[in-house]
Amino acid sequence: MTTLFISDLHLDAGEPETIRRFVTFVEGEARAARALYILGDLFEAWVGDDEDDARLAPVQAALAGLTRAGVPCSLMHGNRDFLIGAKFCAATGCQLLGDYERVDLYGSTVLLTHGDLLCTDDTRYMSLRGTLRNPAWQRDFLAKPLAERRKIAADLRQLSAAEIAAKSYDIMDVNQTTVEAVMRQHSVSLLLHGHTHRPAIHRFQLDGQPAARIVLGAWYEQASVVRWDDHGYRLDTLD
Repeated sequence: MTTLFISDLHLDAGEPETIRRFVTFVEGEARAARALYILGDLFEAWVGDDEDDARLAPVQAALAGLTRAGVPCSLMHGNRDFLIGAKFCAATGCQLLGDYERVDLYGSTVLLTHGDLLCTDDTRYMSLRGTLRNPAWQRDFLAKPLAERRKIAADLRQLSAAEIAAKSYDIMDVNQTTVEAVMRQHSVSLLLHGHTHRPAIHRFQLDGQPAARIVLGAWYEQASVVRWDDHGYRLDTLD
């Protein structure tokens, strides 16, 4: 059986086609998988587990159906949906992962992460990330009315778009020195992540040994999936 990895779906209530594509994938190929891993940014924005937009309901229903069918689904926070919490996981049956997770697959060990922690050259983003991941900030934000949280999230998305437009291509990619340090820290030669929206397999030498960094693409640009089985891994583009 195959283990599936996806990332950066950026599902949004105003984009029903992407939601339909995700639901089709979950109710189709994923039902035959050993497990499904979603490595962050399932949603374009997630303002709390009390989100009640009916247009997003098919996403939770599809995940709940998958886990009820006996396929484990693990979910990682991204930079857009870091407020997914216990209520969402209880409703869907998903397991919430940490920022870094080592997984043993078919005789190999791979380190999973969303990918934003590897982009250490983007110091402005790293500073903002520290603020948004602060438990005190999150408690204050979640205490606000849902409508106000949606407005704040929309403003942050506009700010993010403006910042991205002003940054160089390279500064938003991972820092190779950081990548190697993280891989050494976790004693792995395989790293799998999303976030940068640049699907590829990067092969390099880590302390004299072969290593690889596998990058998943965003579903609104180049939807991709990593399929991993007894024969190894493949980075595929979805039709």
